[in-house]
This record gives sequence, C-alpha cells and structure tokens, in this order.
Amino acid sequence: MTAVWPATVAPPAPAGGGRCSGGRAGCVTPSYWSDACAHLMAHDRVLARLIPQFPGDCLQSRGDAFTTLARSVVGQQISVKAAQAVWDRLQAVLGTCAPVPLLACSPQALRAAGLSARKIEYLLDLARHFADGRIDPAAWQQRDDEAIIRELIAIRGIGRWTAEMFLIFHLLRPNVLPLDDVGLIRGISQAYFSGEPVSRSDAREVAAAWVPYRSVATWYIWRSLDPIPVAY
Repeated sequence: MTAVWPATVAPPAPAGGGRCSGGRAGCVTPSYWSDACAHLMAHDRVLARLIPQFPGDCLQSRGDAFTTLARSVVGQQISVKAAQAVWDRLQAVLGTCAPVPLLACSPQALRAAGLSARKIEYLLDLARHFADGRIDPAAWQQRDDEAIIRELIAIRGIGRWTAEMFLIFHLLRPNVLPLDDVGLIRGISQAYFSGEPVSRSDAREVAAAWVPYRSVATWYIWRSLDPIPVAY
C-alpha cells in the first residue's frame, strides 16, 4: 500500500501563502501546500488519484488560537456536520466566540446550543486559561510539536487529538499524524484496505510515505470522506 508510484498529474493546490479558490475570508493557507501535494502525489498512488479530485481546496487556518481550540473541543466525538451545527448555534448565542463572552454566558444558554455538560466545562476552562494569560501563543512558533502538545493537554478537556488538531489547523504544522482520529482511520481503511479494519500500526505504515507532509495527506483523506472541508 505504500509503494512509490510516480505522479503524472500536476498538483492542483495554490502556490501558498494566500488563499485557495473558494477560501474563507481572513484565513491563511500553508506556504508549503503545492510542494506537499507534489511530494505526496509522487510517493503515494492513492493520493496521486485523490488530490486532483479537489482542485482549489486546501487546509486553512482561521488565525485565532482560541477559536481553533474551542472548535476542536466542540468537535470531539461527533461528525463534522454535527460539529458545525453546534458551532453555528454557539456563535449565534455568543455573537463572537471569545474567552470573555463565553465566560459571561449562562450554562443554560450553552446547553441550548447543543453542548454537553462536559464540553461546557472544558470550554469554560479553556476560556479561563486564555483570559488569565496562562497560555502564551507567542511562544508556540519556537516550540516543536510534542512540546506544544504537552502544554495543551494540561488544559482540562484537551487531549492529544485536540492538540494535534490545533497543530494542523492553527499552527499549520506540516507533519502531524493524528492516529486517534476516527475519520483518518476510516479513510485509510476505505482508500488503502478496501474497507477492511485498520490498526494504528497499519495506518502508521501507510503514512510512512507521507513524511514530511502527513498533515496534508491526512487532510485529503478527511476530504475524501466529507462533502465539505474539515475546519477548526
């Protein structure tokens, strides 16, 4: 499944540093996207077929650390569609999803948006960390992936999966492999193993061909499963 197949199709991704066609206003795209697509298409026969199916689409960062982490908490253990619906209702309740408005909101209003009691606790703790200055976003650019994961998982409700989503969608780190992600495992099963069950070891073996752009490959595997691009 991980044999090298030369790509014959040019990657459809943007040159980087700007916006994909159809991209969201104010969102940042990775400068490495075109290089990543070319590399993946040259080293993975499945991605060589998959990537051209989504011209103009790419990973985008919203540029706001709190929003990315909050969306990741909202999206825990539910589908992309369900997570978007809850997020839209939360936005309608808060006006702006930021630490201060969230802390000022009543638990009843948050529950009415579709959040579980546990997720409300997690979001409020996250908001307190930002409001109190216990998180230093300026330091993240100088830290490696594992150091950032260790810092984030100290926050209540943020586990490794949520921290990895943050690395991918906020910091745009190129080589993250979220093996705890159900969608990634399901997508690898469908694309590489004809729907047969896939272990973490199987997924890691497939992803060996994706280095150093495992985040990009993961994004395309997700894209193959959902009608709208995954975003946090």
